[in-house]
Amino acid sequence: MKLILAEKPSVAKNIADALEIHTKRDGYFEGNGYLITWAFGHLVELYDAKDYDSKLARWKMDNFPFIPQNFQYKVKSNPRDRSQTDTGAAKQLKTIQTLINRADVEAIISACDYDREGQLIGDSIIYRGGKQKKQVYRLLLNEWTKKEVIRGLENIQPNDSMKSLRDAGISRQWADWVIGINLTSVATLKYQEGKGKALNIGRVLLPTLKIIYDRDKEIAEFKPENYFKLTADFETERGAAYQGIYQEGKDEKFKDQEKLQVVKEAMRNKMGIVTDRQVEKKKEFPPFLFNLSNLQGYITNRYNGWTSDKVLKAAQSLYEKKLITYPRTSSTALDESLAGKTAHVLKVHAEASRFKEEIKFLKSRRVFNNAKVESHSAIIPTYLKPKRLSSDEQIVYQAILNRFIAQFMPVAEYEETRLQTEVETVQGTFISKGRVQLVEGWKKVEDIQSKQTLLPIVEVNEKAAISDAEISSHVTKPPKKHTERTLLKVMETCGKNYQDEENEEEVGSILAGFSIGTAATRAETIKKLKEVGYIEAKGKNLNCTTLGRKMVETFPVKNLFDLGFTGRLEKGLSDIQKGKAEKQAFLQMIFHFINESVDIIKNGEEVIIRQLGSKPAAKEVLGTCPECGGEVKEGFKGFGCNGYGKKCQFMVWKNDRYLAAMRKRPTKTMVKSLLKSGQAHVKGLTSKKGKKFSAYLSYKKNEDKGYYSWEMAFKNKK
Repeated sequence: MKLILAEKPSVAKNIADALEIHTKRDGYFEGNGYLITWAFGHLVELYDAKDYDSKLARWKMDNFPFIPQNFQYKVKSNPRDRSQTDTGAAKQLKTIQTLINRADVEAIISACDYDREGQLIGDSIIYRGGKQKKQVYRLLLNEWTKKEVIRGLENIQPNDSMKSLRDAGISRQWADWVIGINLTSVATLKYQEGKGKALNIGRVLLPTLKIIYDRDKEIAEFKPENYFKLTADFETERGAAYQGIYQEGKDEKFKDQEKLQVVKEAMRNKMGIVTDRQVEKKKEFPPFLFNLSNLQGYITNRYNGWTSDKVLKAAQSLYEKKLITYPRTSSTALDESLAGKTAHVLKVHAEASRFKEEIKFLKSRRVFNNAKVESHSAIIPTYLKPKRLSSDEQIVYQAILNRFIAQFMPVAEYEETRLQTEVETVQGTFISKGRVQLVEGWKKVEDIQSKQTLLPIVEVNEKAAISDAEISSHVTKPPKKHTERTLLKVMETCGKNYQDEENEEEVGSILAGFSIGTAATRAETIKKLKEVGYIEAKGKNLNCTTLGRKMVETFPVKNLFDLGFTGRLEKGLSDIQKGKAEKQAFLQMIFHFINESVDIIKNGEEVIIRQLGSKPAAKEVLGTCPECGGEVKEGFKGFGCNGYGKKCQFMVWKNDRYLAAMRKRPTKTMVKSLLKSGQAHVKGLTSKKGKKFSAYLSYKKNEDKGYYSWEMAFKNKK
């Protein structure tokens, strides 16, 4: 009997279906020589700081920095009440451990997602009791279709071969824990007034905030400048009309309007002559296959109301329904070994496509390229066709399907014409550009409308009269606000501004791990920035809030805002995953950074980044204390003297038993009357027999026993 551990119940069901296992027990499937159980993502989590030392339950500067000697794990906490264990997680963990220990189980197969997080989830459960005596294997899949599950089980790998992946997952988890626990705590203590929230500090959170801050600052400091263009209308003797823009060298924008005015005057009564005509056919290849960041950028830019997190959720659902391959990938190409499988997938989907006659499978380097693949290939559909999808799933699925089919459509082609017209006595030249789409090709699939600018057919040396010339005024525009699409691109390339999507250096930097976060975590980072109040979304635009600006300008650990520093950390994790670096060296560097950062904050300038609420109003003085002459005010547990517990014992307790026996609690009005006249007339008291009555109550100290007690008196009816 073999035990398979899946990351989620839906994946366990996919595996059970592939193996034709239909018997479901409490927490697992059983049949055909397999037990298939599941986690709910993480079933265990790192200790909270207070779990190591109870004094850390309260945040005090002296408690930090805190770095555990040995990191420990516990059953996942209830998300609604972190002081309680998640009962569902505890139950499922117990089920899994029972299955692991079954005498008939000879081997364990981890079928969690093939990434850092998935490796960590599986190993944290399988090895929870220590070294595993039974053989542990790893199922490495990119999709959950029946064919792939069966193929994967025939090619399982020893789990020990995944040590580098596990070390990378542990390093990421521990590093983020110590950064979050230490720097969030000391930053909140140092820079926040009031309680209720924390000033969140994170390894990926702050550099992402800085990207938006920098763009907002660039826009705020932008100074618009005027520039001018000169456009001339030409017409040949054969009646061919066209426009040209005046250029000197490659510059067509001029700050000096007078210069263009001189040119315009020099053109008066002159003829133009066509001195050059270039016609070139150019090819337009489809955009690369989607990785997660590109998919998120495409959808959020094309559809209103979409966020990166929403795209990821829809893609994850499609993945678990076996309709697409693994979505959390940074690759934009497919592994070369997948050519045969891809041809089959294309054939299945081409059958129902209106472009069936134009679709043709080719094993091109744009699609199949091992150099552009790490761990997981690009996102493509599987051979299964969807039967029922939600509206969100349909949008994401159609985008993935279209991008896939586009790779095997004819290449788009267009003709570009460039005319150069010169005018006698004028220094520069007039340039005219035209563009005609010859072959739409793949553009039809993604419904891209080509812009066309038609130029008439003119010949070199043909003369053209100048029918009009106009100087137009323009203003330089500021940079555009970041959107989730542009932000994801900066995060993916660690701030390198590549214009050409096919730039090999860009692809190389992504695959080398030199980025901010990973494909799997970027959406969560953007979502958290909104939740903690550092950024806000207005339409598709992202803006830095006042709190976000203060954080960037005030928080003194500047390395955390540096894209290069964060990129190097991410690359360090990538190198651990590839076996090129050691976990311990990375963690020691992180721990050293934490010690230095906490010291910088402690010794830094005293300044408030956030003030929560307003200062509590001064408590009302209810009267003078009959014992020591101090002030009596309302407290949480009673109405007492400000010297109570030090030199005075006066206190009227809110849960006073004497009053409670008569179903009464002391009030401000009652205490005020006691302090002013020595007694209070109290209505609505209840006798032991349940009858209502009124009485005068006084509160006097028994000098012999040293405590206060009540006395009751009744007033005669008039």
